[in-house]
Amino acid sequence: MANPGVERDGGDWSGGRCQDAAMRIRRAGFEDAAEIGRLLHDFNTEFSEPAPAPAVLAERAAKLIAQGELTFLLAGEQPNGLAQMRFLPSIWSGELDAYLEELYVVPERRGQGIGRALLGAAMEAARAAGATHMDLNTGETDTAARALYESVGFTNREGGPEGPTMLYYEIEL
Repeated sequence: MANPGVERDGGDWSGGRCQDAAMRIRRAGFEDAAEIGRLLHDFNTEFSEPAPAPAVLAERAAKLIAQGELTFLLAGEQPNGLAQMRFLPSIWSGELDAYLEELYVVPERRGQGIGRALLGAAMEAARAAGATHMDLNTGETDTAARALYESVGFTNREGGPEGPTMLYYEIEL
């Protein structure tokens, strides 16, 4: 599946504003793989999670981008943030579902609206690709991420605000 297009300057995203009005959110190409590898590596090591070397992540990212398996959005020229998404056909709706696998902003740029801009751009890219549903997961203790997601309408309640709490499970195979 082809990656949806996103090319936009900061501005309004899902009710928030990036403090850096010139913040550019763009879809990454395979030529951005080194920056993607760096950001993903930094993300995992910041939270004491195991991570392959940046070059390994870059190689994998380039391959998955070229195959249309992953969509990455990058924030800023350096870049200093990313969103990683995967699109899958839904048997329930007959449309695409979008899974926001990663959302990361470098620590020194947090609190400036970059994460909100990336999230808004990811939601816009998902809609443009034909997705009718987006899901994600985050840790219970990541209160900043949870507040961001909830502020734009994500819920962890099945069927709506009064439903039971949804849980995420995983296992290494």
